[in-house]
Amino acid sequence: MHSQIKMTERSGKCNILKFVKVLSFAFIFVILVIFVAATVRTLTFDVNAGLQLAPWEKTNNIAYDINQQQRGELLANFKDAIRIPTVSTSRTDQNTTALRDFNDLLRKAFPTVFSSHLVQHEVVANYSHLFWVPGSDLALVPYMLLAHIDVVPAEESDGWDAPPFSAKEIDGFIYGRGTIDNKQSVMGILQALEYLLIRGYSPQRGFFIGLGHDEEIQGLHGAMNIVKLLKKKGVQLAFVLDEGLAVLDGVITGLQGPAALIGISEKGHATVKLSVSMAPGHSSMPPWESSIGILAGAVKRLEDNPMPRLFGEGPERGTFEHLAHKFGLPLKFVMSNMWLFSPLLGRVMERSPETNAFVRTTTAVTMFNAGVKTNVLPSQAEAYVNLRIHSSQSLQEVLDLIQSIVGDERVKMELMHGFDPLPISSYDETSFGFQIIKKTVLDQFPQVTVAPGICIGNTDSRHYTDLTKDIYRFAPTWFRPGDAQRIPPFGYMPHKSVTPNELPM
Repeated sequence: MHSQIKMTERSGKCNILKFVKVLSFAFIFVILVIFVAATVRTLTFDVNAGLQLAPWEKTNNIAYDINQQQRGELLANFKDAIRIPTVSTSRTDQNTTALRDFNDLLRKAFPTVFSSHLVQHEVVANYSHLFWVPGSDLALVPYMLLAHIDVVPAEESDGWDAPPFSAKEIDGFIYGRGTIDNKQSVMGILQALEYLLIRGYSPQRGFFIGLGHDEEIQGLHGAMNIVKLLKKKGVQLAFVLDEGLAVLDGVITGLQGPAALIGISEKGHATVKLSVSMAPGHSSMPPWESSIGILAGAVKRLEDNPMPRLFGEGPERGTFEHLAHKFGLPLKFVMSNMWLFSPLLGRVMERSPETNAFVRTTTAVTMFNAGVKTNVLPSQAEAYVNLRIHSSQSLQEVLDLIQSIVGDERVKMELMHGFDPLPISSYDETSFGFQIIKKTVLDQFPQVTVAPGICIGNTDSRHYTDLTKDIYRFAPTWFRPGDAQRIPPFGYMPHKSVTPNELPM
C-alpha cells in the first residue's frame, strides 16, 4: 500500500514534469514564431511598396521657377502680411481695422487673382474670403484649400528677439507672429495661384480657397459661414487641405532624414469647469476643509491619474509604420511590428510631455480662481481643465472618467465647450487627396519620407466634415528641433520663418 502511494506520487510528479516541459516547449515555440514573423515583417515591410501613379496624377507639371524680381516681391508681400496685427484675442475682441487692412493687402499683392475672369471671389462675414476656380471638367468633384488670416496676441515683452509684428529679418530668418501660424499658407496659396494665372493656367478639376478670419477663436464666424455658403450652393468636396503638421527634420529621434507628416485627423477638445461652493467664513475660525482645499484635492487627483494609455489604438500607429523603413535597428524592428510593440512604445513615449500627447487624452489645469481677501474664506472656488481627446475616445467617455477620478459630489463639473475627435481620413493607395498631397510634397522635397499623422491641436477644417469625408492638415513648413515650441498654443516664443534661401518656390 505504501509503495503504491509512492508510485502514484512518482507518476504524478512525472506527469507534472512532462506538462511543464510541454508548456515550456510550447512557450518557446510561440516566442520563436513571433520573433520569426516580426523579423520577416521588418525585412519586407514597406507601406510604399506597389504604390503606382494613378491616372489623375499623370499630368504635366508647370515649372515653378521664378526670377529674382518675383522672389523679392514674394518676400516683400509676406513681410507686409506679418506686419499687419490681425490679432484675435477673444470672440468679442478682434482687431477689425487690421483685418480690413489685410483685405487691402491681398488685393494689392495679388492683382491677377482678383481681376481674373476665371476666379470668383466673395467676402464672407465681413473679413473672411472664399475663392472659386472652376475646372474644365465639371464632372470632377472639386477640392478645397484652407488657411487663416488671424493670429494670437503677441507682445515684445514675451521674449521676442524682434518686435512680433516687425517681420524683421535676422540671420536669414523672418521673425513675426503668423510666419508659421498661418500667414505662410495664406500668402503661399494665393501667390501660387497668382503665378499660375499669369502663365495661362486653367485647371481640369475646380477648387475652392477659404481664408478664415477667426480660426484662433474657433472659427464660428469665418469658417462656419463659409461652410454655410457652400452648403447652400450644394457643394461637396473631394478633400480639404488645411494647416496642421509639417516637415520634421531631426525632430524624431532615430529617424534617418526628414519626414513630412500629413494630418489625417485631429484630437478632440474639451474645456471643463470644476467648482466648489461653500458658506463663506473667516480665517480666524476656519472649517476642517475649505472650498479651495476641496477643489485643490480634486485637481491633484486629476493630475495624479492621467487618462488611460491608448497608443497604437488610433492613427498614430500608421505614422510609425510609414516611417519604419527609415529607422535603423533595433528601432526598425520595433516600428515595423507595432502589432507587438505598441504597449512598450507607449510606455516610453509617455515619459516626455511632447510625445505623451500622442499616447493619451491629455489633461491640463489652465486656470484656478478663488478668494478676494487674505482673511476671508471664499465661498466659491473654480478651476478650468483643458483636455485634448485621443482619437479612440469620445467626449462623453472622457467626461465620465473625470467624474470618476474626482470622486467628490461637492465638486461640480460643467462642460464649457467640447467636441469629439475628428474622423480619420483615408490614406491608402486609393486615397485621392492623400496621394495628391503626398506626390506634391515629394516633387518639392524628394529627400523626405511622407507619413500620416495626428494633429494634437485643432483647425478650421473641423467645420467641413459635412462637405467631405477626407480632411488633411499639412503646410510645407520645415521644422527643426525646438521650432514646434514657437507655435501657439505650444508657447509664446518668437515665430521664425524658414530662411529665404530655403523657401519652396
